[in-house]
Amino acid sequence: MRDLHPARRPFPAASRLALVLLLGAFWACSPGYPPPPETKRIDVVESLHGVEFQDSYRWLEDQTSEDTRAWVASQNAYAESIIGESPLRDEIRRRLEGIVDVEVTGAPQRAGGFEYSVARRKGEELPVIRRRRVSDGKEPVRIDTEEAGEVVLDPHGLSPDHTIRADIHSLSEDGKWMVYSLRDGGRDEVELRTRDLGSGRDLAERYPAGLYDQSSFAKDGRGFYYVLRSRQDGPRVYFHKIGAPPDEDVLVFGGGIGPASFLRLSQAADDRYLIFSVQHGWASNEIHFRDTRSGRTWPVVGGLDAHFEARYHEGRLLVRTDYEAPGYRIVSIDPLRPEPEHWLEIVPEGPGVLQRFTLIEERIYAGYLHDASSRIRVFELDGADAGEIAVPEFHTAQVRGASKGKAFLSLSSFTRPETEYLYDLETGEREFWQGQAVDFPSEEYTVRQVWYESKDGTRVPMFLVHREGIELDGSHPALLHGYGGFNSPLTPRFSPRAAVWLEQGGVFAAANLRGGSEFGEAWHRGGMLENKQNVFDDFLAAAGWLIAEGYTRPDRLAAYGGSNGGLLVAAALTQRPDLFRAVLCAFPDLDMVRFHTFTGNNNMPALLEYGDASDPAQFEFLRAYSPYQQVRDGVHYPAVMLTTGGLDTRVPPLQARKMTARLQAASASGLPVILRHDPKGGHAAGRGRPVSKVIADTAGELTFLLTQLGAPSR
Repeated sequence: MRDLHPARRPFPAASRLALVLLLGAFWACSPGYPPPPETKRIDVVESLHGVEFQDSYRWLEDQTSEDTRAWVASQNAYAESIIGESPLRDEIRRRLEGIVDVEVTGAPQRAGGFEYSVARRKGEELPVIRRRRVSDGKEPVRIDTEEAGEVVLDPHGLSPDHTIRADIHSLSEDGKWMVYSLRDGGRDEVELRTRDLGSGRDLAERYPAGLYDQSSFAKDGRGFYYVLRSRQDGPRVYFHKIGAPPDEDVLVFGGGIGPASFLRLSQAADDRYLIFSVQHGWASNEIHFRDTRSGRTWPVVGGLDAHFEARYHEGRLLVRTDYEAPGYRIVSIDPLRPEPEHWLEIVPEGPGVLQRFTLIEERIYAGYLHDASSRIRVFELDGADAGEIAVPEFHTAQVRGASKGKAFLSLSSFTRPETEYLYDLETGEREFWQGQAVDFPSEEYTVRQVWYESKDGTRVPMFLVHREGIELDGSHPALLHGYGGFNSPLTPRFSPRAAVWLEQGGVFAAANLRGGSEFGEAWHRGGMLENKQNVFDDFLAAAGWLIAEGYTRPDRLAAYGGSNGGLLVAAALTQRPDLFRAVLCAFPDLDMVRFHTFTGNNNMPALLEYGDASDPAQFEFLRAYSPYQQVRDGVHYPAVMLTTGGLDTRVPPLQARKMTARLQAASASGLPVILRHDPKGGHAAGRGRPVSKVIADTAGELTFLLTQLGAPSR
């Protein structure tokens, strides 16, 4: 058979008709890819609620076995042979270097006359914790990584492959102590260390790897609170006294809270009060209040099916909530009289969804989502309208305090990396402060928002990004991205992956699926538990719209999603394999029938979002869409690239291994199904990978997608 491998044989510069015919032939017959490595089958049959399931690849769940390790090695080699080295891959790699390897500075933190930041200079593999002295502690200081001052902690020497990253966990107000975390690769767990910032030495006390979600120093610096989440027992708040052994840490709050919940801590400015937020999955939470002098803790809000976010201000709590307000409002609660009949409404529910708020100089700065883009409104403390901060169309914006009369305003979009401005609160004037120096020709691209109908008639928005003036003739490679879950919105943000896709002549589409928070809790619940199929329907309808409107064709359409988004694209490819030519499925949940049994991973809260198949009622809707169980023999599946990592302690990597084997055995299209299994990869990979690894991984993924969609190898 002729070798039509697109990574080696570029498509000729021919007429559009010839291209269509060539692509049609390419789709219809085997393109001559080498077969995947053989995978043995060991059939396991089990019954759940009277339904029998056969799982021939259960043996791949054991990551430590010699057989699994050998299989992973063969799959990684096979994936590399399919992607192949090519001029296109080299070009993408070089372009990503120019976009990703730029100076990046995290939000600065002040302590004891210094400003601390986690910053990476161009050419460095990892961010470095640095500090510089500030004169009066009031005026904002520009962090210039070329003149960033003293290095506090450089993680480059901690591992030969540069996969151990250091981050500031918390700083004492007097600047004497720093709690910092060390993360190995992509695992969720971190180790905690305490450093004496005067001597630059760590204390002997060390905390082993765990899910330390948060830490916060007491105002007097004598110790710090921290939240440790156990997979078996749930989250707890402890207090550690500096210099004392960790086994003497005192339990402050959390007894009885189960492993399906999260816990957040905040301190009142005068250090007398602690506020605890107990989050039950992603659909509701409760607030508890503690007086540290008396030691008394009591619930402020609980038992209400709603969200609450509290800030202490002058004896009362300002609370953002969707209780009796689907779009959220701000109420004032007296913690001593917390019943709803005593609440005072400060900011009523308005247009859009109130996503967050902050207090700056006795005013409320409220961040709204309006059709998935940001809007910032300003209110007096009595709720009076005090104006608005102008935000450009199709941007994500946030504001935080800077100094008297000034605030920091950050803006990002699909075509512009995040940029921070110093904003004058009185005049509205803004001065460039810092931003990523990415060489990307944003003026050559346009962003628009369209609306389409999903299967049940629900109108769903989608962002489209492409070059100005493209012809809607169906010829463009298109990348459809989505997430749709966990109350998480998909808002305009710059992505190196999308930027390179655009420069390669592609269309990038981001669909705001149900399951997110773009339109409040009803939108979220419309895509969780028994409503999860709505998310897949929304995504498939987006693909259909792109094809019907002439932006692309099925043989030029790729889908991309990670984590819950990996579940999304896997469900899409098993339900409508004819709509896509290629799929990138990253760190995915896939076996939803057995998901509840994967208790060794950090997935217990996700059961409240997905459901638990041990429950007969929830089992029915889970098995109806579970991608692993929905793969059918003899189906012409698209080309698929799955990615996962051996250190993923949130989404079990065994799911991607089993799905790879199942698709390789089942697909009749002749198109490749490949797996990239990084031994140190995981869900926190973005915070545990050196920049060269980020570039290499992304280049491989884009090369796979673009060549599958017919891009010449150049």
